[in-house]
Amino acid sequence: MKLGKLGIAVTTAALSANVSAGGLYLYEIGTEDVGLAAAGAAARGQDASTIAFNPAGMTRLDGNQLTFGAQALYGDVDYQLDGTGALQGNSPGNVVGWFPGLSTFYSYSVNDRLKLGVGLYGNFGLGLHFDDWAGSQLIKDSTLIALTTQPTVAYRFNEQWSLGLGVGINYGLFSLKRDSVSGEQKLDDHDWAINGKIGLLYEPSPTTRFGLTYTSKTDYDFQVSTDVTLSYAIPNPIPGRPDLTLTRTFSLPLEGMVNTPQQLMVSLFHQIDPGWAVLANVGWQDWSAFNDNAIFAANREVPGSDRLQDTWHVALGIQHQVNDNLRVNTGVAYDSSFYKHQDNTSLTMPSGDAWRFGVGAQYQLDKNSSLGAAFEYLQMEKSSVPSVLLSGNYDTSSLYFFTANYSYRF
Repeated sequence: MKLGKLGIAVTTAALSANVSAGGLYLYEIGTEDVGLAAAGAAARGQDASTIAFNPAGMTRLDGNQLTFGAQALYGDVDYQLDGTGALQGNSPGNVVGWFPGLSTFYSYSVNDRLKLGVGLYGNFGLGLHFDDWAGSQLIKDSTLIALTTQPTVAYRFNEQWSLGLGVGINYGLFSLKRDSVSGEQKLDDHDWAINGKIGLLYEPSPTTRFGLTYTSKTDYDFQVSTDVTLSYAIPNPIPGRPDLTLTRTFSLPLEGMVNTPQQLMVSLFHQIDPGWAVLANVGWQDWSAFNDNAIFAANREVPGSDRLQDTWHVALGIQHQVNDNLRVNTGVAYDSSFYKHQDNTSLTMPSGDAWRFGVGAQYQLDKNSSLGAAFEYLQMEKSSVPSVLLSGNYDTSSLYFFTANYSYRF
């Protein structure tokens, strides 16, 4: 089986993996944006994590700033076989569970107009754990861990306009476990990929700003070569006779290429009064670009399914400055599914229309440091996997994000 850019067996990071619920990107990287469901992310510019969402936002930061983020994701993503596939037996149940994340951002002021920065974060990658189930000969466990190092530069032209540029240096590590006739088999590979980010910040007044960020696509190419032998039963055409057991060896030069598409984000931040601010997003991701990917099984090409579509994102958030030290956040976001039809999805890419609900708080510890915490709940619609071998369904899935962040100004 040879898999194209969005394959069936090796692109296992594609739950969220990084889910953006409509895609492989995660908006959640352990920063204050989690409490806002990422609303206003490209316009907020309140700490060094703006490097990830809009590097132009660094021009709003005083002095030199350092931001740390920590995150624990728990996924409740349950897959159940529907009994119509050739491989019968146990269903895997929840295939996600816990997944950790860390991020670090540093912004350096050359002067009031010119800023340099660097971010280290992971907004792509996840683990799927099928364990001992009917399809263990195809996949038991799979993990994609991706880390981005992003050097950035931002320049303020005048009081209204700022421009930021970033280069993402992305390292990905892929691991796959499955059963074989000789025992459990583990395959792994790694790859480097480069992408770019450009951001604009427009501030028509001291209380209002708009952010625009374009991120180019990222290509990971993981290559593993092996043979997989599958044994499965088919009904005996002679009544009363036991089912027939078929054993077939698939030649698997696996070339799993995981691509994250180009995307565009427009954000708004508006300070209504000293105590209240409203934030919003509109976003787009170019998932339809991957519809030409070919899939090969037993050295025979399977026609493309043309099942992917572009996704859209909208978000709305509110910030309330309770007092000089305490700020609270809340937000809601919606992402459309990258599948055209939820009854024609992939086993290793559970996705669908998704809603995010976030809440969080930031506390100013002293003049230079602040500490924050946030929680976000993500709910994803049902999906069905039509498969000759492992047909089944993902019920309504849930992701829970628990985060903490710390910022220090030098």
